[in-house]
Amino acid sequence: MSYPATRKVVMLDANGRIWTAQQEMPTPRDGQLVVEVAASMVSPGTELGGVRRRREQASEGAAPGRPFGYTNAGVVIGTAGDCGDFAIGDRVGGMGGGYALHATHACIPHNLCAKVPDGVPFEHAASNHLAATALHAVRRGRFVIGESIAVAGLGLVGQLACQIAQVAGCDVVGLDRFPLRVDVARRSGVSAAVNVAEDDPAPLVAECTRGYGLDGAIIAFGGEATDAFKQLRGMLKTTPDGHRMGRIVIVGGASIQHPFAAGAGNIDVISAARTGPGYHDDAYEHGADYPRVFVPWPTRRNLELTLRFMQEGRLDVGSLITDVVHIDDAADACDKLIETPGDALGVVFTMGA
Repeated sequence: MSYPATRKVVMLDANGRIWTAQQEMPTPRDGQLVVEVAASMVSPGTELGGVRRRREQASEGAAPGRPFGYTNAGVVIGTAGDCGDFAIGDRVGGMGGGYALHATHACIPHNLCAKVPDGVPFEHAASNHLAATALHAVRRGRFVIGESIAVAGLGLVGQLACQIAQVAGCDVVGLDRFPLRVDVARRSGVSAAVNVAEDDPAPLVAECTRGYGLDGAIIAFGGEATDAFKQLRGMLKTTPDGHRMGRIVIVGGASIQHPFAAGAGNIDVISAARTGPGYHDDAYEHGADYPRVFVPWPTRRNLELTLRFMQEGRLDVGSLITDVVHIDDAADACDKLIETPGDALGVVFTMGA
């Protein structure tokens, strides 16, 4: 098969410098799809969360860069080895660190891809990794129809978790400190959204739950989250003996210092890692499968479900996109997310001429 000799790819170095480079096209491994990328989406937290600190501590001189990015969408232009039911010409969403890069072309293991349904734009499908992460977090929380939950941190994963929890039949209160993110959550249909930098969410939660309290919550941001954990715990339902009860899911890499047992009550604290079973299992990524009776929701099936939700209008990615720029302008778009995070949310790179 014939592929382009080079590709454009967005680079990041240890000093926090970002630029777009021309790079030799890699050779796909068996089980990988060669994708001509149409769009990729930036994860402000995972990809850019520590860049400002690196810039502040930057040393003089050049530092080697590395390609980055982990969620994109495009068209299959080649396959290597057995790639299951994928074929040249398929529209796919692809994911995975080191694979689904911010690049014009990518080699992606086929079990980290899912076919994009008709009617779903590439710019929306490019959120697939983030959407599957949010889906897995909601599923880990065992949130069901009629329950009330809060989502603290309305970045991309938090916004998507809000929407998916509502698909599951939950009432959702979104919490964040950036007005833009609170407004986006309101526009995308959450039951309520609160700017916690300005207002105490407890009275609104009490009203929304009719005095019952939250059944659970999701913490969808990284870094220090002790205060958020305490705030969420205080809004959970309370048993007659005074203990708090509910489930709090951590999906954003948060750090929390809090006493447990009597100090926390009878709450479940649940870690939700990545997109579900299979991601970072090289054999699975490139074609092996798990017994479906024991692992009903591996990564690829989660990707497929989120893309179907987009097609059915139950997952509104378009409301989260604030900036669409060409890959050549990636550095400026990333700078906006890093330096003024309250001014942008979903940033998409396009690859066309």
